[in-house]
Amino acid sequence: MKDLKKLEPGMDLTAKTISGLEEVLANELHALGASDIITGKRVVFFRGDIDMLYKANYLARTALRILKPIGVFTVRNEDELYNKIKRIDWPQIFNTDQTFVVNSSVFQSTMTHSLFVSLKTKDAIVDQFREKTGKRPNVDRNNPDFIIDIHINKEKCTVSLDSSGQSLHKRGYRIAADKAPLNEVLAAGMIKLSGWKKEGDFIDPMCGSGTLPIEAAMDAMHIPAGYYRKHFAFENWKDFDSKKWFRIKDEANNQISEYDNPIIASDQSFKAFNIARSNLKNAGLHKDITLLNKPFDKLNPESGKGLLIFNPPYGERLEERNIIDLYKMIGDILKTKFQGYEAWIITGNIEAAKFIGLRPSKKITLYNGQIESKFIKYEMYAGSRKAKKKKNLEP
Repeated sequence: MKDLKKLEPGMDLTAKTISGLEEVLANELHALGASDIITGKRVVFFRGDIDMLYKANYLARTALRILKPIGVFTVRNEDELYNKIKRIDWPQIFNTDQTFVVNSSVFQSTMTHSLFVSLKTKDAIVDQFREKTGKRPNVDRNNPDFIIDIHINKEKCTVSLDSSGQSLHKRGYRIAADKAPLNEVLAAGMIKLSGWKKEGDFIDPMCGSGTLPIEAAMDAMHIPAGYYRKHFAFENWKDFDSKKWFRIKDEANNQISEYDNPIIASDQSFKAFNIARSNLKNAGLHKDITLLNKPFDKLNPESGKGLLIFNPPYGERLEERNIIDLYKMIGDILKTKFQGYEAWIITGNIEAAKFIGLRPSKKITLYNGQIESKFIKYEMYAGSRKAKKKKNLEP
């Protein structure tokens, strides 16, 4: 079992992410200064000092959580789990007046129930506090001061402190959501996977709550991923260094800059339009993103080159005529109006995507929530098009 003090200054750290974004996150962490980077399934392992932990939380756009492992051991049953959890010096980590919660994930283990693993871990922690201090900390499932992460794979148990608190996809700018909003980390990952060069237009023609254009603007303007968040769990830790934290935030925030190329968000739903408008205004990006209430077939390109990324409806069944017609229309509009553009579409309805009628140049498997989806690239090569491009803002 690893001692907390011996981990400094080069800590073992773990970043959780969405399946398909592991390499994207690894590249982000490398750019931030992480070392010894290894990708796994929905996870990236790396090393860094406390500055790196703060930076990963504040700046990594494709991380869901940043974990700090404090114990790794073999566990075969609940009694062994209880006893080894109890060996960790929990009063060294947090106090009885602080609340905590245990989150567990179990894979290929004799202990099949993650809730039972969480309960046994909680019992071991509470019993140790009672024995050492005569008091016990309380569990708070909604807003805990400390989050203990238990990961059991076969007989290997990793105990970590969750430095993030709320999942990092909860950026803090979204105050309203349309149905099935796109996860912010997934949106940021899609933008990075697209290879967006920040030239020409960035267009989301089915923007829903506005997540993709907001993430695009944040990336283009160098607004940190955690800029809108009010709190991270590591701020409750005993070794929290407020001077370092504020220095890291100030250095990152000083990089925020203007972005001049068009970022366009549009949706035919007036409800979605209003929701997106609320989120854009809350993020302070309502002047940086052009928001339109138009169906895709009424949307006109702005500069004649650029990138479209969008998340069209998937539909319950392929035989629904409106879904087939929707995907056919997407292909028709891309071919006729958006020559010279690249388009990326994420869809969980692979059969429906065939009706787009364009040859994909790339397909990447991603997960939109629990739905296995394809992130599909189409390239519309510009021909000899003489007609002048109409402006988006025309009636």
